[in-house]
Amino acid sequence: MSMTALAERLELKRPTLLYHFKSYAEIVVVALESLLLEQATFLVSRINEYEHPIDRLYARLRAVHDYHRGQEGRIVFLSQAIATLGQDRMQDVIAVGNQVFEAHRRAQAQHIRDGIRDGIVRACDVDALMSLIRSVTDGLLIQRVVTGAAFEPVHEFLWEHVLQPLKISQPTTH
Repeated sequence: MSMTALAERLELKRPTLLYHFKSYAEIVVVALESLLLEQATFLVSRINEYEHPIDRLYARLRAVHDYHRGQEGRIVFLSQAIATLGQDRMQDVIAVGNQVFEAHRRAQAQHIRDGIRDGIVRACDVDALMSLIRSVTDGLLIQRVVTGAAFEPVHEFLWEHVLQPLKISQPTTH
């Protein structure tokens, strides 16, 4: 989408848009940062409802999908916008997204390691578990956009066959 088309869609004049943003790439970065910070706030509120590290991990997966439910068009828009930036700028924008959540992912992995140490999580490859959850989180979101895939059957399967068996303490209802 050109700056002119974007200005029209936002019901602004192009010079007004250019006054606030020097380039289309800057708009994409600001939109992505805003979306990611809003999403992070939403996730933290959902995750903090639980104490057990496995419950928190599962809450994170569900919260990401709940956050985007019914708003899948913004995923398409941002993906297309990022793709138009060129390889170098695209990598910079993706790095912003990774930066927002990387500290949280590391902390969550540490909570699981602590749970293993404390005897409330079964021993497992924490890095592989975190990669699996990230893959399911992102992949299912893309499948939702592309094919309309339902979140719940995958959530239930992952809970029943992967996450719940890792809990040593009494499972909570999901």
